[in-house]
Amino acid sequence: MKSVYRGITSSSCSMRKLSMPQTSIRRFSQRRNVLIMGAAGRDFHNFNMKYRDNEDYNVVAFTATQIPGIDGREYPSALCGKLYPNGIPIHEEDELEALIAKHNVEDVVFSYSDVSNDYLMERASRVMSYGANFSLLGRNETQLVSSKPVISVLAVRTGCGKSQTSRYIVEHFRDRGLKVVAIRHPMPYGDLVKQKVQRYASVDDLVKHECTIEEREEYEPYVVRDAIIYAGVDYEAILREAEKEADIILWDGGNNDMSFIRADCEITIVDPHRPGHEYTYYPGQTNVYSSDILVINKVATADREDIMQVRDNVTAMNPNAVIVEAASPITVDESEISMVKGKRVLVVEDGPTLTHGGMKYGAGMVAARRVGAAQIVDPRPFLVGSLQDTFAHYPEIGRLLPAMGYGDRQVKDLEATINATDCDVVVSGTPIDLRRVVKVNKPVVRAQYDLQCIGKPTLSQVIDEKLAEKGKLLKQKQAK
Repeated sequence: MKSVYRGITSSSCSMRKLSMPQTSIRRFSQRRNVLIMGAAGRDFHNFNMKYRDNEDYNVVAFTATQIPGIDGREYPSALCGKLYPNGIPIHEEDELEALIAKHNVEDVVFSYSDVSNDYLMERASRVMSYGANFSLLGRNETQLVSSKPVISVLAVRTGCGKSQTSRYIVEHFRDRGLKVVAIRHPMPYGDLVKQKVQRYASVDDLVKHECTIEEREEYEPYVVRDAIIYAGVDYEAILREAEKEADIILWDGGNNDMSFIRADCEITIVDPHRPGHEYTYYPGQTNVYSSDILVINKVATADREDIMQVRDNVTAMNPNAVIVEAASPITVDESEISMVKGKRVLVVEDGPTLTHGGMKYGAGMVAARRVGAAQIVDPRPFLVGSLQDTFAHYPEIGRLLPAMGYGDRQVKDLEATINATDCDVVVSGTPIDLRRVVKVNKPVVRAQYDLQCIGKPTLSQVIDEKLAEKGKLLKQKQAK
């Protein structure tokens, strides 16, 4: 999920001319009018869990931000339940005040992630100034319960290293003959009814489900390792399908959101490249407080002072958690080093890490510098179409190119930008093979990374201990 900060714009300020809602008016026979602020993920899940068949509430609308093109749609009647035969409209978040006034909204539920605490309270202040309640739903009302052991992988910010941590866990239990099935935080950017339950087991499935680049970045690393991952919209249905073939369920979180499934072992990744963010971003701060294990990742590339600051912070926040240190060493295939050394390089990075994750560099930049690139080529003079809008929202991206691709238009713009850029080679720090998605006129070298535990205890040791404490550690299976 990609965050676009929108302050109180002139359009939202002009909403002050609207009549304030009359709080004494109650529509639909005393049902409370609710608006859900979201970004095509947590918002739909919160609706499904608390509001879908609840006759005490009337959800009048969703608002959308972060993801281009998700407003102007509706949450369809086929997913809404019997109380919403016409579906529920999805509006831009810029319409927030107007919607509160128009629908006499009494409760506004904030339902997206990776925002600063200041950003969150700015939204709360806007809502409350119009007389509505501003609320956040907690775990008790929004988490599903599984019949299988559950491990959740969360983070304090986007780009901390959830993906490589999840892959590490899959391999750990696979070596013991146990099948881990991953469930990914939602990324429903297409037909929501078709995306109700999605199962990915091969690269062909990525094509079948018409995955965006952002979806591929999460699913492809599993399927190329012969692992299975589910995603979609209805997580009750998704979980029940995954349970049919899993020994262990792995929740692979999105952004810094909380898990949709109650975990027997909860892990949160913290990033010493962004010290202090562990207690200033929502809901990553919540994850630090609730986790069994806190992984300080990237210790091989971070300053020792920052590592110690993060360790001190999370220890004070959650003294009962076990702290594990890890690195995510970045590698380039030895046969491809000569393609980069001494050359003019365009660096393409994971989009969310650069945009709402706020990182100034990623794996691609580290790899390009490490193997001796002569120059990092600035893509900004060559930007095409929607990528110009991305850089307008996130000017701090600088000389890197985020792999944006929420739809066909953005993919085409990314392809055109890469092809137009005057460089010798592309170094890609995204988790996928970009060549599966775009046709480029220059060679592409991949920078890849996996989790490496530093010292003792290792992450796998602590996971086993936590599952054993709850009677959920499964015995090793014999190879067939």
